Amino acid sequence: MKNSTIFTTIAFAFMMLLSTNVNAQKFAGLDKSPLDISMSKDKSVKVVYSRPQLKGRDLSTLAPNGKMWRTGANEGTEITFSKNMRFGGKDVKAGTYTMTTIPGEKEWTIVLNSNLDTWGGNAGSSYNKDTEVTRVMAPASTDSNSLEAFSIAFDDAGMHLGWGTVRVAIPIN
Repeated sequence: MKNSTIFTTIAFAFMMLLSTNVNAQKFAGLDKSPLDISMSKDKSVKVVYSRPQLKGRDLSTLAPNGKMWRTGANEGTEITFSKNMRFGGKDVKAGTYTMTTIPGEKEWTIVLNSNLDTWGGNAGSSYNKDTEVTRVMAPASTDSNSLEAFSIAFDDAGMHLGWGTVRVAIPIN
């Protein structure tokens, strides 16, 4: 009797182990535009954004000149300043803002807005000018190296946006 009870217990445990593996969670692959975070060296500025990729498409169709662009993909791009700063030559108070851009051939307009938790960062018809904090102009240039994924980086001079061969530099101090 004891042997059959032990055998039944082992068989039951084995079946439970198998059923757990069969019903294991399936995880999706990487997002098409993965979420990323970029921070200044001193960690006083943090940007949370999604990184769309060119995938053979032309940058001018993804972020057209003269039209407000969400500056990334998916949720609105958010920039957080841990202290009051000068962003593109204008004073910005410590806090978190949605960042959108208006691409241009020679310069881009960078817009900070206090309306958070947006899809697409207030771009297009959902944009609310009443919650706009500031607009700054930043020079656009080109580079011989092409970036497949939209990227944001920091150095001692400030924040840099890059995608394809386009580069935009925004001074922060």
